Amino acid sequence: MTVAGWLTIALFAVILTVFAWPLGQYMASVYTGRRVFLSPVFAGPERFLYGLLRVDPQREQDWKSYAKSLLVFSLAGWLLLYLILRTQTLWNFTGLNPQDYHSGTWNVTFNTVSSFMTNTNWQFYSGETTMSYFSQMAGLTVQNWLSAGVGIVVAVALVRGIVGRSGKSLGNFWQDLVRTILYVLTPLSVIAAVVLVSQGVIANFSAYLIVHTITGLHQTIGMGPVASQEAIKMLGTNGGGFFNTNSAHPFENPTAFTNFFEMLIVLLIPAALVFMYGRMTGNRRQGYAIYGVMMFMFLGAVSVAYIAEAHGSPAQHAAGLHTHVISGSGGGNMEGKEQRFGIAGSALFDTITTVTSCGAVNSAIESFTGIGGAVPMANLSASEVIFGGVGTGMY
Repeated sequence: MTVAGWLTIALFAVILTVFAWPLGQYMASVYTGRRVFLSPVFAGPERFLYGLLRVDPQREQDWKSYAKSLLVFSLAGWLLLYLILRTQTLWNFTGLNPQDYHSGTWNVTFNTVSSFMTNTNWQFYSGETTMSYFSQMAGLTVQNWLSAGVGIVVAVALVRGIVGRSGKSLGNFWQDLVRTILYVLTPLSVIAAVVLVSQGVIANFSAYLIVHTITGLHQTIGMGPVASQEAIKMLGTNGGGFFNTNSAHPFENPTAFTNFFEMLIVLLIPAALVFMYGRMTGNRRQGYAIYGVMMFMFLGAVSVAYIAEAHGSPAQHAAGLHTHVISGSGGGNMEGKEQRFGIAGSALFDTITTVTSCGAVNSAIESFTGIGGAVPMANLSASEVIFGGVGTGMY
């Protein structure tokens, strides 16, 4: 354990709160129909989408109608994504399949589509050796947006039900979804993608690179439009990585700064939804109380994981394998971790992604110590009540 490690954890909690509070107030304004500073930008596209969908945003829905709209929309998204992935080779005319990857088998595709549609994002494949750029962008990235949007609107509908004390008027699903995509996810994703690109996350349509190693062998280095998918992958608590090693890959998470930034945007919307709840119900103190309990449980989990990993396992102590790591971790268990993130950055990252049920990882959880590995398991058992995924933590 180091002072820098504890400072990272404390600084994260403070910065998260500082950014989540105003975002929660902003989201409350979005979902209560108030004018926001982005209204001049998105009012036109918003009206266009209502016309395209042929929906009346002023028409209120009860819980049955709201749920029906949600299920129909999700089913349509499932079918479209399945079609895209199963016909991957037919989209080569777009030039977005430079490696000429064939479509996956029906069972791999079924698994992938179902997991991305439900915001589970369990990957039964290796992205860089399976998916074309078109499949990654038009398929998986789009579904990352939509599944995150669905989770958020369910939370919003729940808040309206609490405020109205009934399920008779929960708003309009289509209006909530459109406003979520335009006013919440779009600006945040653009900002996140620009920040990630500035730090070295790749964003291109190049063919894979073939390089010669110092041992005289050839190595294939994957390319692709990574930054755009990485942004919504983290903001939407999705977790489906562009590369198989996910956020441990230097093209997805190159520096200690991007590691901190990606952790921040994973929890940003789930935390903001709590403040949004307090604002929309007219009881801000209740929102603060819920947030305080979530943060207390979260910091407890992070502390246990960090202490356990920094201390190392009994086997390491018995073997005398105390290693001073350049990253400043001060020794402990570095197995399965990236040195550029260190123990604190790894323990914090995996705690964040397991309290939100986000599939992103920057280290191998199976390489954690017994106690350190028990923390992610306990977080998963808590069923997302500690912040949780976008929407799911709130409801």
